[in-house]
Amino acid sequence: MEIEELIPKLQKNDRLLGLDPGKKTIGVAMASLALGVATPLETIIRKKYSVDIIRLQALIKEYEIRALIVGLPLNMDGSEGRRTQSVRDFATALQRDIPNIHIAFWDERLSTHHMESFLIEQADLSRNKRDQVIDKLAAQHILQGAVDYLEDRV
Repeated sequence: MEIEELIPKLQKNDRLLGLDPGKKTIGVAMASLALGVATPLETIIRKKYSVDIIRLQALIKEYEIRALIVGLPLNMDGSEGRRTQSVRDFATALQRDIPNIHIAFWDERLSTHHMESFLIEQADLSRNKRDQVIDKLAAQHILQGAVDYLEDRV
């Protein structure tokens, strides 16, 4: 669903999980709408879907998550490519396997690039250290954008 469709389904004290799904990892961040701040949580090293979903279900239960915000990798011109369809397929599988959770997409263009630039320029992290945190920070960036959008609408 689009983010606008999520608004009537949320309350101010709900918690959201942000996901940045990639081929090898899933960056995960968490936010409370009441606080308005997204926090990087973890990076899931992808094995196979049946293993990945168990970890996501555990996080949803542990943090009492109401909705997932999934980063949608659009092309720079706003069109959808192969990666976009892969993420949509992943979200469809999540919705099938976790039917009681709401899932919405958020434009993630340049989120990983933005966070990598920040880590190089501001945090001066080595490539190895950047690789350890980039995916969960990209998820945080995605989720924070959605939380900022939802802040005055929920």
